[in-house]
Amino acid sequence: MSHDGTEIFNYEDLFMQLERDGHCEWARSLRSACHKATESQRHGLLTTWLQLLDRFPASPGPCWHITDGHVVVPVATACEKETSVQSKNLESLLQQLRPWRKGPFEIGSVTIDTEWRSDWKWNRIADAVEWCDRSVLDVGCGNGYFGWRMLDAGARRVTGLDPFLLFVVQHELVRRLAGQSANYVLPLTDACLIPRLNAFDITVSMGVLYHRTDPVDHLQLLRESLRAHGRLVLETLIIDSSQTTVLVPRDRYAKMRNVWFIPSLSMLSVWLKRTGFYDVHILDVTPTTSREQRRTDWMTFESLDDFLDSSDSGQTVEGYPAPLRAVVTARVP
Repeated sequence: MSHDGTEIFNYEDLFMQLERDGHCEWARSLRSACHKATESQRHGLLTTWLQLLDRFPASPGPCWHITDGHVVVPVATACEKETSVQSKNLESLLQQLRPWRKGPFEIGSVTIDTEWRSDWKWNRIADAVEWCDRSVLDVGCGNGYFGWRMLDAGARRVTGLDPFLLFVVQHELVRRLAGQSANYVLPLTDACLIPRLNAFDITVSMGVLYHRTDPVDHLQLLRESLRAHGRLVLETLIIDSSQTTVLVPRDRYAKMRNVWFIPSLSMLSVWLKRTGFYDVHILDVTPTTSREQRRTDWMTFESLDDFLDSSDSGQTVEGYPAPLRAVVTARVP
């Protein structure tokens, strides 16, 4: 395997598709940005992860499906005659890519019980828009779990952005085993989006807005990523308030330093309308529980229970309201 940044993760077919769609400037920008993102970290764990990828066979064609919310991917060594030794070896290899945060996945005979029950979140957005034959941008996509669900729902192509190379490598592993697909994860953030891009039918941003120091700028980038009449699917932390207000944590929120603004629903609606969206629709409001986000054998670090007040689960350890998440859809003209 070549370890050039743009070839490791096989983006060239995506770039060529973007060029055919008339987005040549953005494709050139992405080529350069992806190369820089991987080259700047070509040391230490990335080298180990790439060597691990080389141990997995690439499928000659599409070979995956969805069962009970799991992305199920057969493995060449995990056939009907697979031995328990082979199964344990496969699990050991996959464990080397911990933490697995979004899922669940079934790789061969191994079930990856991820920190998040992302299938629950998918169920909240699955019917929010028409996915069939749509081009989708997924900002903050993690390891690409939602991209597989979107393809299964009929999406034509999913372009995911996530700057954490571990998650990009996790996706590449699944993609190699599943066969080349139209589900891509680029090692980038929304900063790679250019003004007036107008490239996607649907743009999805889940769990990103509150991490941005300028949430309005993030929403503007999302709006300009969309084609005329495109749809936004936005999931974010909110505060439970009838006022048009926003919570600005003094330091950390649920032990996270990079949480800047948590709006009320009415404030979120104001932000969306000010940035050019209309037909704002509240699809779902759900408290995050330790059934949905928790420690597992595949994510052994701190999780939700560690972020909440041990004597009052309605508050974070800092004394703020416990995580409450909303899913909102909106349109562009």
